[in-house]
This record gives sequence, structure tokens and C-alpha cells, in this order.
Amino acid sequence: MDFTLTAEQALIRDMVREFAEKEIKPIAAEIDRDQRFPAETVEKMKALDLFGISIPEEYGGAGGDTISYALACEELARVCASHSAILSVHITGIKNILLFGTEAQKKKYIPDMASGKKLACFCLTEPGAGTDAAAQRSRGVREGDNFILNGSKVFITNGAVGGTFCVYVMTQPEKKLKGITGFIVDRDTPGFTIGQHEDKMGIRGSVTCEISYQDMAIPAGDMLGTEGDGFKYAMKVLDSGRIGMAAQAVGIAQGALDATVTYIKERQQFGKPIAANQGVQWMIADMEAQIESARLLTYRAAAMNDLGVRISKEAAMAKLVAARTAMDVTTKAVQLHGGIGYMKSSPVERFMRDAKITEIYEGTNEVMKMIISGSVLA
Repeated sequence: MDFTLTAEQALIRDMVREFAEKEIKPIAAEIDRDQRFPAETVEKMKALDLFGISIPEEYGGAGGDTISYALACEELARVCASHSAILSVHITGIKNILLFGTEAQKKKYIPDMASGKKLACFCLTEPGAGTDAAAQRSRGVREGDNFILNGSKVFITNGAVGGTFCVYVMTQPEKKLKGITGFIVDRDTPGFTIGQHEDKMGIRGSVTCEISYQDMAIPAGDMLGTEGDGFKYAMKVLDSGRIGMAAQAVGIAQGALDATVTYIKERQQFGKPIAANQGVQWMIADMEAQIESARLLTYRAAAMNDLGVRISKEAAMAKLVAARTAMDVTTKAVQLHGGIGYMKSSPVERFMRDAKITEIYEGTNEVMKMIISGSVLA
């Protein structure tokens, strides 16, 4: 399998890298400190067509492939993981409609999301229902031509700024996982409320909040696919979403390594750069090998996704290895920076905090192992 980038993919990588270095890097520490959504750079991302990067042109997207999307997530995360999270979760939100919506739903909702006019959100997790989606308490009851939704969701990335929400609730509780149904919800729907903005350890420029809905009437025409198939849809969406998460983790690790290489070449101890020490060189070698391994697994999953084959195991492997790599590499980066690496003034401190969430959201490391082992043992 050839992983040499095409001319178009290389152009996208270079474009996003230049944009990230020029526009995002100067504000990355500030939006992290203030936990501020970077509206100014998000507007510029719209102009670059990043919010529709892997969405078909017929629905207003840029028509890029999954590798191009992964490259964009990676390059953003090299500088600021918050921007990568904003993009990846937005694309994941769109995929709910792109994969399982009717043609009328696609034409109605996707163009505004692909242009970035409306950011997309994926809503599955509840206070008592994370990995165990069947434990959710949200309900949808059919009343004539509408479903009446009641409940809440937590940890919704882009929630405070989102325009279109793909929400999964129980419509047939007695069927457990086979009783979950997805709905497309507009932010302005009566009964829909944006709740508490979470104060997070990392990716602090990405707004995460609770949403709730009370007696919210959703037309049956805004149901995704077939009633009761929502869990199946959500898992399929998460398969492709994990490619973005893996790419984000790779980008975080690469950014930490880049900062560390610069530092150890400049930092003098005992009359020589600390990069001259063999022990330091071995740490750098391990970091580089880990990153490249995670990157190749991510690109492989992306390439397979474009072939239209099932990628549950491949996406899980990419996310598992990339997330562990991000955590390990950023920890080593802080260690190699010494005391300065523990300070807020150092980018590796932020990279280390940002890395942790990649081991948790869109499926924990433990869930990834369940998916991988389940595939192997089937």
C-alpha cells in the first residue's frame, strides 16, 4: 500500500500547516488560558473550506478524501488541539446525515454545515450513559407527525456554538440498544437549551457543554434513517470519527516532538547541548518511531474508509495507538524540557494536557481494545 501523498493531499497539508503557523499559533496559548472559543480563526477556516473538507461537492463540500481530512486534523493539532477538535467533531456530526439521512435531509442541512455557517454536533453521551448507550434516559415519543423528545446530553463538543445537532434518544426503551433513534435538531427548536460550559483540563479553546430538551417536538421527517437503528448508525459514524481523533493525537505528539527538538538543541548543560547526550537521543528515537507508527495506522484507516470497507478494527487500532503515543510523547517532552516544561509558558505543558482527552473521547482506550479483540476473536 502506497502512502505517498498525492499532489492534492500535499497541497492541503501545506496549506493547513501554513495557516496554523501563521494564524493559530499566535493565539493558541491565549485561548487555552482563557478557555475562549477562537471565533476569529474559525471564520478563516471557513474561508479555506476546511469545514467541508471531506464532504461531497454536491452538498457544498470541498470533495476531499479521508486522508486529506486526517492531514488537516493533524496539522491543526500540531499547533492547537482545540482547533482540531472543533473540526473533527463537526465533520463527525455531518457524517450522521451524510451516511444515514435522506436525500432531502442532505440537501436541507449539509450545505450550511459544509460551509461552516452552522457547526455540527454529535450527541450521544449522558451523565449515566457513556460507553453503555443503552442506559440513557432520554426519550422520544411519537405523537402524530412528531416525536416529542425529553432528556439531556453531556460533553457536547461545539455545543455552545453549534447550529445543527444529531441527537440519539430512546424511542423504544424495551428494545435497549435496538430502541435508539437519531434525530436532526436545529439549535432554535423550542424546548432546546444549551447548558453549562465545562471547565476542562485540555482542548480549552473547544467549547464543551450540556444540552437539554424538554417537550421538544421534532418532525418525523427529521428522524435519521429507520426508527430503532440509531445505535448502529452512531457506531458507524464513530468509526470514521475516530480517524479524526487519531490524527489529532498524532498532531499533538508531533507538535510536542517539534518543540522538544528545538529546545534540546539550544539548551546547554555541562558545556554542550543536551541533544548530544545518548540517553536524550534514545528518547527522541522512541518518540519519532511511535509517532510514525501511529501516523501510518491512521492513514491506513483513512485509506480504507475511502474504499468503503468496514474499518471498525482499523479505526480503533489507529486511535488506540495514536492516543497512547500522544500521552507518552508529551510526557517525555515535558521531561526533556525539565522544569520549564512544567510551566504554562511552555507549549509542551499544553500539549500534555491536550493529549489526555484523546485516550477518552469517542471511545476510551479500553473500548478500543474491546473492539480490536472482538474483531480478532470473532
